[in-house]
Formats: sequence, structure tokens, C-alpha cells
Amino acid sequence: MKKKRKLFGFIGQSKIRRQLYTIYFLAVLLPVTLIGIFLVSNTRTLLTNSHRDLLESDNLRVRTILFEITTQVYNISEEISFSKEASAVLTGSYASGEELVATVNREASVVDNYMYNYPEIDQIEIYCDNPTMYDYKQYHRVDDEIRNTAWYRKATEQSGVFWEEMVSTDKYNNEYWNLCLVRKIPLVHSDYHAVLVIRVSDNYLKTRLSSQEYRICASVDDGVIFYASKRDDYGKPQIIDIDYDENYFQYIGSRKIEEKTCFIDVSELHLYQSDCRIYIGTLNDKAYDNIQSIIRICVIIIVLSILVPGVLVHFFTGYFTKRIDTLRHVMHQASNEDYEFKEIVRGEDEISEAFADLGVMVQNIKEKDARMYEAMINEKELINAQQKMEFKMLASQINPHFLYNTLETIRMKAYTAGDREAATAIKLLGKSMRYVLENNGTTFTALKNELDHIEIYMKIQKLRFGEKFDYTIRIGEGIDVNQCMVLPLILQPVVENAILHGLEERELGGMVTIDIGHCDTGIRIAVSDNGCGMELEALQCLRQDIEQKNPQKKESIGLYNINQRVRLCYGEAYGMAITSQPGTGTTVSLILPEEIQHYV
Repeated sequence: MKKKRKLFGFIGQSKIRRQLYTIYFLAVLLPVTLIGIFLVSNTRTLLTNSHRDLLESDNLRVRTILFEITTQVYNISEEISFSKEASAVLTGSYASGEELVATVNREASVVDNYMYNYPEIDQIEIYCDNPTMYDYKQYHRVDDEIRNTAWYRKATEQSGVFWEEMVSTDKYNNEYWNLCLVRKIPLVHSDYHAVLVIRVSDNYLKTRLSSQEYRICASVDDGVIFYASKRDDYGKPQIIDIDYDENYFQYIGSRKIEEKTCFIDVSELHLYQSDCRIYIGTLNDKAYDNIQSIIRICVIIIVLSILVPGVLVHFFTGYFTKRIDTLRHVMHQASNEDYEFKEIVRGEDEISEAFADLGVMVQNIKEKDARMYEAMINEKELINAQQKMEFKMLASQINPHFLYNTLETIRMKAYTAGDREAATAIKLLGKSMRYVLENNGTTFTALKNELDHIEIYMKIQKLRFGEKFDYTIRIGEGIDVNQCMVLPLILQPVVENAILHGLEERELGGMVTIDIGHCDTGIRIAVSDNGCGMELEALQCLRQDIEQKNPQKKESIGLYNINQRVRLCYGEAYGMAITSQPGTGTTVSLILPEEIQHYV
């Protein structure tokens, strides 16, 4: 935790521009560079090892095929060398060429069989120094040219098998190289010498060894190349320096061949029943370029991964610091009580929000200054207004007493004169006016007081309308009207509306019902009449009038005021609801909180 504090404390001591560049260096440049170096190095190693493994695998494939072919050729040479038919032909005495031809056709079926039935054999040649021998098919008499060749002398001087690369020329002077098995044929009870030469088919080798991806070169001992993927390599020395004294020579690496870097694998093959060795070289001249191409792509990706965020950070840093400088300048201007800003911070981020909050703060300061200035100017007028209010309060205390005393005097005169109905009406009116005057300006009153006032109001209306209507008040179970507190004077306009408008067309039998009960959100006070009701269009208009004040309509102002009072006091979840059916009547419901006392 302390290390984190030290690190961020160190960063926080510099300018924001330098902080952003430091974060970019620590979070992007340094990690991406280190990871990139590791990935490039690891990728190069993996690709190099993969290509070398494939190269070594292909070299093993060529070595295996050559061992198989040379072993098969050796076995064929064994059959021919110890064939009685071939020995009979070579040791015979011929007076003419026709006699030789007859003998060969009769005795040489074994040689013909190998010659024509084994695709790996290009040519079988048997050379003999029998003076009566003629050249026919695979049999040849040794002349001075053959006798002076190194391979012939070597074959006659030893009994073992050896391999030699030999070149032949066609009539167009085109050279053809073959891997040849050379061995001496033992002629029992004869002074003649015979040498067997089996040429391995170069076309067969191409069929078995060729590869589209790798370049192959093969040579015998320290000789020249007898097989190659490229024809230009025939007759040339091996591609790299070979230590011919080392047994099982092996080299895997890269060399520059023909101005091109190649992966090379050179291995040694010991031939079956022979002291000769074949050196096989396998080259891949495309692997290095492919690896370099992949590495270049990786490096470009890494460089772009560094440069693109770097460019973005650079431009963002300039944009960010410019906005910070603007905000700082504006705040400094505001601290000097200069509220006329010429610069604006645009955008929708935290900086622009801070600028907007600064503007709101400045506006509030200006408004407070204006209010303070206005308060200083109107201080005396406020004192005078307070004195006037005190006089009005004294007057309001006098006027109700004067009014009650006057009504009581009139009631007593009516009672003395024997007009008890008038006396009762005046008494009820006095009680109603007393309730109105006492609750004018109060916040809440008990529901019991509001219901008592409604009963007084109903009695006054019955004195007016007689038997036109009656009323009933029903209180639901569990509702304590003494503890339940409501806004004063909210039921009288609703009841008045039910009598004057709901029962307007009734002459007798009208009924106004007040039901008080529980609902989902609190208590429900429903004032119902059994009047003519309303059509849907009229009901929609009335509902709209109690939601939105319409100055042109005077009859719904009372209901609008009650609805607004309830909502302002308790919230939008409470208020007034109206239902009506034509010919059935109308119900106006007030939805109030159940725990109304909490709002007192």
C-alpha cells in the first residue's frame, strides 16, 4: 500500500501532460516492448526449430529410401554374381558372335529378369576379359578403355562390393549420372576376370526422393553429387565441407548458398555390406525468408501497437490539458469575482460537468448577491409589512367574535319570536362558520372534526332542499376518526358538488353516501350520489379539469384545488379519482395515506 502511495505520489508531483506520458511509458511502451522482444525471439526460435525438425525428418526419409534401394541392389548383385548361368556365359569359349548370342539367350534369364522387372535398376553391365567374348545385351568384353578405368582396376583387385558415381553421355553429349554398384564376379576354375556394374535408375530416385519443398544432394564418399533435385548440381562437390574421416558425420545449420541463406542438414549413410558411405544433403532455401517475413510482420505489429496508442495519447494529452487549463483559468477568474466568462469548456465528460457546476455556482452567487442587495434596500418595507400583518391579526381576532355574537343575537330573537327553524338554521350556520374560521390556515385536523362539519353542512342543506335528498356516513372497521388526521375543509366542496350537480335533476329520493374504508395505499373516502351520472365524454373532461386548471370553468375549481392540495401534501401516489355511470350516479374518491399523523 505504501509503495502504491509513493508511486502515485511521485506521479502526482508533475504536470498532467507529463503524468499521462509517464503512464503511457509504464503501461504501454515498456510492457509492449519487453513482451514484443520476448515474443519475437521466441517465435524465431520456434520457427527455426520447426523448420530444422522438418528438414531433419526429410533427410531421414531420403536416407531410409537410399538404404532400402542400395540394399535391394546389393541383394540382386549377390544373385547375379553367384549365378551359374552368368558364370557359364563368362567362362565359355566362343568361335563366333552367333555362338555367344545363343549361349546368352539360353543361360542369361536371371540377368534379364532383374534388368527388366526391377524399376530401381537402370542398367546391368557385366565386363569380362575373356578374349572370345563379344558385346551382347548386358555382357561386354573388356577393352583397353575399360581396363584403364579406376573402378575396373579396383574391382579386380578386391573381392568386396563398392559404390561409385558414374557418368554416361548420350549421342547429344548430354551427361547422365548414376549411382552404381561395382563388384567382382568370382569365376571358379578360370583365369578370367569379370566385373558386375549395376546402375541405379536416376528417374526412379527422382520418383522416390523428390520433394517440392526441399533441395536434395547425394554423393558417394568424397566424390561428386550423383543425385540432386536441381540438374545443375550433378557432378559437383557436396554443398558444405565434410569431414570424411568422421564416422556418422552430421551437420544441421544454416549456410549461404548461391547468395541465399539456406537451412542445411547433411547426414551420412553407411551402405549395406560395403565400406562406402553416401552423404545426403537436404536444403531449404525458403525457410529463412519465411521466418524473416513472419518476424517482420510481428515487429510491424508491435511497432504499431506502440505507435498508435502513442499518437492517440499525444493528441488526447494536448486536448485534455487544454481543457484543464481552460477550466483552471475560468476558476481563477471566478475566484477574483469576475463572473463574465469568455472561454467555454465543451463536451459531455467530467470536465465539462465541472464547468457546468461552476456556472451554476456562479449563477447562484450572483442571485444571492442580488437578493442580498434587494434585502438591504427593502429592509424598511419589510418592517412596515410586518407591522401591517400584526394589525390584521388583531382585526381577524376581533371580527369572528363580532360575527358569532351577532348571529347568536339574531338566533335568540328568532327563538323568542317562536321561529325555531330559523333559530336552528342560524345555530348551524354559526357552527359551520366557526369551524371554517378556526381551521383557516391550519395544516391538519382530526377526521372526526371534518365529519362533524360535514354533518352540519348537510343539515343546513336539508333545511334548504327539504326531502329532496338524504345522507349517510359509513365508517369502516379499524378506522379511528379521532386519531386519523386529514387536511381541513377537503370534504365540503366534494359533498357540495354531489348535492348541487349530482342530484340536480332529482326532486325526491336523492342520497349522498360517504364511505370511509381501507385501500391498497391507505384510506379511501368516497362521496357517492345516486343522481343522473355523466356520459364518458363529460367524465373525461371533468377528470382533465381536476388535473389541469382551466380558468374558464368555475364549477370544477374546488375539485382541482382539493386534488392539488392532497398531492402537494402527500405526493403523486395520492389524490382524487372520479367514476360515473349514466343513470346510476357519480362517486368522487379521495385517496389518503393510512398513517396520516406522520405528515403532521
